[in-house]
Amino acid sequence: MTTMSTVTPVVPAKSKRIHSIDLLRGTVMIIMALDHVRDYFHAGAFQFDPTDLTRTDVPLFFTRWITHFCAPVFTFLAGTSAFLNGRKKTKKELSVFLFTRGLWLVIAEMLIITLGWTFNPAYPFLILQVIWALGVSMMVLSVMIYLPQTLILIIGLTLIAGHNLLDAIAPAGNGPSFLMAALHDQHIFFMKPISIMMGYPVIPWIGIMLTGYVFGQWYLPTFDAGKRRKLLIYAGLGAIALFILIRLIDVYGDPRHWSEQKTPMFTVLSFLNTTKYPPSLLYTLMTLGPALLFLAFTEKPLNRLTEKLVVLGRVPMFFYILHIYLIHALAVIAAAVTGYTWSDMVLTGWVSMNNQLKGYGFSLVFVYVLWLIIIVGVYPLCRWYDNYKRANSGKWWLSYI
Repeated sequence: MTTMSTVTPVVPAKSKRIHSIDLLRGTVMIIMALDHVRDYFHAGAFQFDPTDLTRTDVPLFFTRWITHFCAPVFTFLAGTSAFLNGRKKTKKELSVFLFTRGLWLVIAEMLIITLGWTFNPAYPFLILQVIWALGVSMMVLSVMIYLPQTLILIIGLTLIAGHNLLDAIAPAGNGPSFLMAALHDQHIFFMKPISIMMGYPVIPWIGIMLTGYVFGQWYLPTFDAGKRRKLLIYAGLGAIALFILIRLIDVYGDPRHWSEQKTPMFTVLSFLNTTKYPPSLLYTLMTLGPALLFLAFTEKPLNRLTEKLVVLGRVPMFFYILHIYLIHALAVIAAAVTGYTWSDMVLTGWVSMNNQLKGYGFSLVFVYVLWLIIIVGVYPLCRWYDNYKRANSGKWWLSYI
């Protein structure tokens, strides 16, 4: 018979929130802001693509390349968050939430975020980018959650690995159909009265979110932290190794082949110069592999810096909308003080497409300084909103922003 003195009390496997997911999300959001500051302030953004190896330089290339991590990481973690959120809901409640939140994101992309990019209330140009892709992916996930976890993973990985088979299908006529652009081929449809930039074809993004959803199982309270760390390291290193192997073979996985360049460093740039629109298999491996390693090595107590990054990671939508409007507002001022009129920043297309801004822009050093100022400036508002959300967790609408 067991005595009371030998009974081992049952302790929950993990009672505290694991902050590494919020930390990763906050980190990539800060990096994302760098890309958007570059879009609105760097002189080169109005002249050429920073990944164009015939015109770029190493600092500019990596300024753009480092931001490649943002969208896939954000989409992957959105799937993970959906899984963890589902622990507090029934399947039906989670499905309804994902569908309505996804629909809200699509509407917000068209009405709120497009306005932030253009400052043009006439809406001559709709910009469908990462928030649109997240919204569509969530709506698809709202149906997929009824499937077995293994099947969801198979579908997700198939979409990630297989969508590049569509690269061989050349669009007929002047470009892809609207449906094909939404699914796989990035395209801008110039129409009247509204043109549409289909920036994020959704097939691979859906795959990334589905995979992130299944990945959420590793963050259940009962999952052993040591085992999770090992799995993250194996998965991260495996993704990186697979990227290198497939890229070296250079037969499948990305429509953009690499080649020997004028210097060894530029050959490395060519090797890393994978396709984002839509995210190729190699692009996804290149970005999610290091992200998994980041998660493996940051599951530890927070310090003063990581506490701040976690705050940003807990309010991603608020940060996203706020930083777009702030960057564009500062660009209006910058245009006005450098010889342009404020109305030149009221746009009829993506910022670099507007001919009235020809000759506008600043150095890359200016971009980095302004980026840091913006991050410091938005942090107090994000902290306030984070505190407000946690103090009012019962308000349903807060889960949508």
